[in-house]
Amino acid sequence: MPEIIINGSAGRLEARYHQNPVPDSPVAIILHPHPQFGGTMNNQIVYNLYYSFVERGFSVLRFNFRGVGRSQGLFDNGPGELSDAATALDWLQSFNADARYCWIAGISFGAWISMQLLMRRPEIEGFISVAPPANLYDFSFLAPCPSSGLMINGDDDRVVPTDSVVELVKRLKTQRGIIIDHLTIPAANHFFEGKVDELMVVIDKYLDKRLGATKETVA
Repeated sequence: MPEIIINGSAGRLEARYHQNPVPDSPVAIILHPHPQFGGTMNNQIVYNLYYSFVERGFSVLRFNFRGVGRSQGLFDNGPGELSDAATALDWLQSFNADARYCWIAGISFGAWISMQLLMRRPEIEGFISVAPPANLYDFSFLAPCPSSGLMINGDDDRVVPTDSVVELVKRLKTQRGIIIDHLTIPAANHFFEGKVDELMVVIDKYLDKRLGATKETVA
C-alpha cells in the first residue's frame, strides 16, 4: 500500500495506492467523509472499501482532500474537493490506461462529491454511496443518473434520515436501464459505529453480485 503524492490544483494531495499487477485490471477510487468533521482517507469505512476492491482485483486509490492530513490547500465546500477527486482519478487512469472499467465509492460528503464526478466521467460504470447526504446537499445534478450503483444508510441516522435517501433513490430510478439499489443497516447511525462489519457484508455481497468477482489473496 504505497504512499503517493498527487499534484492537485491547490497543491499536493496525500494518497494511498494499490496497483494490481494484471495490465487491464479495473480501477476504483474512494472518497472520504467531510473534512471539517474528522473525515480522512483513514476513515474505517474508507479503509474497508479500499480493501474490498483490492480483494476483487482492482487497482485502488484513496486520498485526502485538500487541507486534510498532508494534503495542501484549504477546505472549499465542494468545488475544490471535486477538482481534487477529478485530479486523483486522472492520476489513477494514467497508470491504468487499459483498465476494463472504473468504479467510485464515497462516504457522506464524499458520496456527494463522488456522484458529481460520476456525472462528469462516463467511464465510471458503478458506484457505492454510503450515507449520501440527500437532505444536506443538492443532488439534482443527477438528472438522470448515468450508472447503476448502491446507496446504503443506517436506519438510526440522525444526520441523514432514511426518508431523504429513499426520496433520492426514487428520483434516480426513473432512468431506463439504470438500477439503483437501496439498503439500510438496522440500528446504524451516520458513522456506522459498531456496525461497520455489517455494512461491509452488505457492500461485499453487492459487489460480488455486480462483478461476479473472486477474491484475490493480497500479501
